[in-house]
Parts: sequence; structure tokens; C-alpha cells
Amino acid sequence: MKALLQRVLSARVEVEGETIACIGKGLLIFLGVTEGDGERECDILCDKAAALRIFEDENGKMNRSLCDENGEALIVSQFTLAADCKKGRRPSFVAAARPEQAIPLYEHFICRMQETEGVKAAASGRFGADMKVTLCNDGPVTIWLDTDLL
Repeated sequence: MKALLQRVLSARVEVEGETIACIGKGLLIFLGVTEGDGERECDILCDKAAALRIFEDENGKMNRSLCDENGEALIVSQFTLAADCKKGRRPSFVAAARPEQAIPLYEHFICRMQETEGVKAAASGRFGADMKVTLCNDGPVTIWLDTDLL
């Protein structure tokens, strides 16, 4: 399972011109479910994202987590994180989980984040939809997480 975290001052997701989710200060989390992932990977990734110390303290050091900040999380499914670009010019997405596997894990990740103590709110995009994501990146701070590397 892979996630791209972006520390944001705000973020929102639109589907067909309608805002379906928005957050204030927190993390925009693009989540990619790959073949072989399960609830264990979801839990590891969610716990890591919520506890990662990437928010500034009073001295300007990245020393606080999403939980410490009582921040918000916006989780957006993104199968393209599973792209394999080793050959040719067209990415291969064969490593991405099929929807019947990915949807329950995406929903599990959202629920886990919503239940995480210290996370003010967790919102989500719409799985499989053509989404327009708008964000105000803070820093910018962008972190790549991959359960194969944790």
C-alpha cells in the first residue's frame, strides 16, 4: 500500500462540480492500494501517517504530528500510485488492486483515520470518480510512504 502525504492549510475534492469533502489544516492523503494489501497494511500506514512528526512546533521544527495538531485528514483514492514506469512511456497499473479488493481497504483506512485519537476529522473523496483536488500545500511538505519500505 502506498500513500502520498501533503501537509496542507486546506484541501477539497470536487466531483462533477460539487464539493464533496473539504478540510482545514492537516494532511491530504492520496492512497494507492496494491495487489496483496490487507487490513494490516492499512493499519500500519494509517498509524504512521497520523503519528508522523511533520508539523512545525513553536520553534519552527517539524516535531508535531497530525494527532498533536488536532488536524484533519482528507483521503483520496489514487490507483496511479501503483504505476510501474520501468518500460516504455506508458505506465503499467497491473500492481493496482482491483476495485473489489481496493474499495473495502480504502474504506477501512478512512474508518481507521476517523477513529484515531487526536485527528479532528477525516473526510474522503469518491472511489473511482473523476475528482478535482484543490489544495494549499503548507511548506511545501510532501512525504511518500510505502508499506513495502516500512
